[in-house]
Amino acid sequence: MPIKDKIHAGHILIVDDNPVNIQVVQKILSNDGYINIDTTTDPSLVRDMYRSNMYDLILLDIHMPQMSGFDVMAQLQCDYPGDYLPILILTADQSEDVRNIALSSGAKDFINKPFERLEVILRVRNILEVRLLHKEVIKDKHELERRVMERTQQLFDIQVNLIRCLGKAAEYRDNETGMHVIRISETSACLARQMGLSEKECEIIRHASPMHDIGKIAIPDRVLLKSGPLTESEWVVMKTHAEIGAEILAGQESELFSAAALLAKSHHEKWDGSGYPLGLKGEDIPLFARIVTICDVFDALLSHRPYKQPWTVTDTVDYIHDNSGVIFDPQVVNHFDQVLGDLLTIRAKYPDVVDMTVEQSSKGVLKNV
Repeated sequence: MPIKDKIHAGHILIVDDNPVNIQVVQKILSNDGYINIDTTTDPSLVRDMYRSNMYDLILLDIHMPQMSGFDVMAQLQCDYPGDYLPILILTADQSEDVRNIALSSGAKDFINKPFERLEVILRVRNILEVRLLHKEVIKDKHELERRVMERTQQLFDIQVNLIRCLGKAAEYRDNETGMHVIRISETSACLARQMGLSEKECEIIRHASPMHDIGKIAIPDRVLLKSGPLTESEWVVMKTHAEIGAEILAGQESELFSAAALLAKSHHEKWDGSGYPLGLKGEDIPLFARIVTICDVFDALLSHRPYKQPWTVTDTVDYIHDNSGVIFDPQVVNHFDQVLGDLLTIRAKYPDVVDMTVEQSSKGVLKNV
């Protein structure tokens, strides 16, 4: 649409307590081609009318008995702070004070009474041009924001898919995991939400947590797949998976990969400082890692492994409580108790095939805790 047509299609509101003034201005504008004009003699209606119609221009009288033009502008400024309010003052008052107050209140220009046709047409056209340009800028800004958000989501989805591919690679490398990584993903997000983390943080931990053991792809089969207890030298090799995992995931300018690298490196740190690889203690251990650690151990104890039978829920919960303040953050344990039923529901939703055939539960050595 040509700019002239856009201007003439602009939605205009004329506000004046004198119907004669309204008729004069309306006739001038109509004769010039304006087709979308509303009017009112009651300034108290302007607030609601503007909210409903978002006028492209308000022609506003200053001196009105029920409510002044200054009062109207104050309402609009309060409702739309920082917005471009397209207000053109209609006034016979030429005093400098009135003009300064009007401009500081949000007015963009003035039309003097009695009305002169050409002045009305030119000033209205100028204000409407600016208003339409402002609307185009806002529209472009919103479209740019939408496209940025869409692209950001696309990049995040790509990262999630890459994380999943790495997770599958780790599963093929370590056939003990089964549905373990999926359960860790869901239980970690569940526990994080219970602890009051934001939805964004819960999504980050959901997608990053499956990478906590990615470093195991570099552990030799003789150690990783050994069915019995590890020797001291084998244990040294096994523990390197934490730092290897962090190295695999490091170097990416991504919040998701940064979280995954952090989890890979610190998910074997213990609350009392006896963990590895850095021997971090207490709250020096990243919160994400403190959450994933308890979910990892919870799921591993309940699962069948070549070197152990699955534990009962009671024995598993007792172990976690016994190690509160030793392996686990006591506060995380408290929140764990609150969502235990949800965690068991998640576990039942994603069962290992072996879990459906093994009913007995006997304690055994939990490798790699």
